[in-house]
Amino acid sequence: MSNVLVVDFGAQYAQLIARRVREANIFSEIVHHNISASEVQKKNPAAIILSGGPSSVYEAGSPQLDPAILELGIPVLGICYGFQVLAQTLGGKVDQTGKREYGATELKLTDGGVLLGNQPQLQICWMSHGDQVVQAPSGFTVLASTETTPVAAFENLEKRIFGVQWHPEVKHSEQGQQVLRNFLYKGAGIEPTWNSGNVIAEQVEKIRQQVGDARVICGLSGGVDSAVAAALVHRAVGDQLTAVFVDHGLLRKFEREQVERDYVAATGIRLVTVDAQEKFLSALSGVSDPETKRKIIGREFIRTFEEAERKLVAEAKADNRPIKFLVQGTLYPDVVESGGGVTAGIKSHHNVGGLPDDLDFELVEPLRTLFKDEVRAIGKELGLPAEIVQRQPFPGPGLGIRIVGEVTKERLDLLRDADAIVREELTKAGQDSQIWQCPVVLLADVRSVGVQGDGRTYGHPIVLRPVSSEDAMTADWSRLPYELLAKISNRITNEVAGVNRVVLDITSKPPGTIEWE
Repeated sequence: MSNVLVVDFGAQYAQLIARRVREANIFSEIVHHNISASEVQKKNPAAIILSGGPSSVYEAGSPQLDPAILELGIPVLGICYGFQVLAQTLGGKVDQTGKREYGATELKLTDGGVLLGNQPQLQICWMSHGDQVVQAPSGFTVLASTETTPVAAFENLEKRIFGVQWHPEVKHSEQGQQVLRNFLYKGAGIEPTWNSGNVIAEQVEKIRQQVGDARVICGLSGGVDSAVAAALVHRAVGDQLTAVFVDHGLLRKFEREQVERDYVAATGIRLVTVDAQEKFLSALSGVSDPETKRKIIGREFIRTFEEAERKLVAEAKADNRPIKFLVQGTLYPDVVESGGGVTAGIKSHHNVGGLPDDLDFELVEPLRTLFKDEVRAIGKELGLPAEIVQRQPFPGPGLGIRIVGEVTKERLDLLRDADAIVREELTKAGQDSQIWQCPVVLLADVRSVGVQGDGRTYGHPIVLRPVSSEDAMTADWSRLPYELLAKISNRITNEVAGVNRVVLDITSKPPGTIEWE
């Protein structure tokens, strides 16, 4: 299978570049910019893409590329900062001219070449740069320019090195995906053979090699990630897998019933349900700090699994095969947001940052290199019901991190009722396919004055956080119809005791994360 390395120079859009490559049916992997030529050779990529980044290539200490990588004969595409890295490394000139370009910019093709072939001579691209390539390296053909950038793209077919100043990975660039396809298919000569069927076959083989004849335990949360991960492992090892559904009391309404009924019917997986609501609530008592809550939930989750494992082993002494592996539905964005990439860690993610150091299991993470839309496609291929595959993302710590403040049973019940109303009305209005997810947040430590039933009230605010996104790496708030928002607000304030105010979060990501905690 062909592999494209995306070299990350600290770009906001490095993950998006990887996604776009995969949308062209070619597998991609993100690597740090300090990767050496020998390390690249070991990975044997079919092509390399250099991402953008916030630095200036001519400044001391700025991220650079091992020049020997460009001598390996591997096709290379530089984007924005990566474009400037290529120009400087190969003898061109990059400078700060005082002419900046941000946002939608008209691009004019001077020579389409391979990279920009069969594209409109005038097109809109998305720029974000203060430095410019003022002189292309010797032997390179300049392909395009803008009003302020004379060298906006270049290529050298003999060296198979290409570059663009703009961001083809963002949808604001009209021909962006075609630029990437031209590089991958024509410039690098890669066949588009990567698809969900290949992923399933590859992961099944990897899981079998990792697990052998040992037994495996998996935690089902009711969400898409754990559901698909469990189904994939079940495809690989069958009855060696036992799925454990922990009802930690932090679930939304009817989630336990859906997992026990719909998921088991679709997969045939052996499911054990553990009721641990009192245990989790006791551990969270008096705790308001979000990171502490995450750590506690992660710790108690694993401890609950260890108890379940001991019971399962005791029930099957004759088997003489202990449970050695734990399945987790970790995704690529989970790893990045926990500091697993070049970008600084934002928070400890529930799949990669809340586990105790003395974990008794070896992790099996078959979705670790995948994005959410790819996981959904795999789930569909595995035969999971649409009700599960198309569910909105839901964090592992559940409603515990959607309560800003201490978690109590009363607050959970209140939030559950409000969340159920929101989900019901979004579905009725046909908005499920229009938004990525809509966290409903209870500001438990905040009270506001209201008037209900001709009387003064002192209730909690509920926050609606509807967002649109492709992969959760970036997001924008969803412009829901006012009539729908009004209906949701009226129902919550009328039907949920203790709530007298509903507010709308209109913050994009960045700067805000999707979840409040």
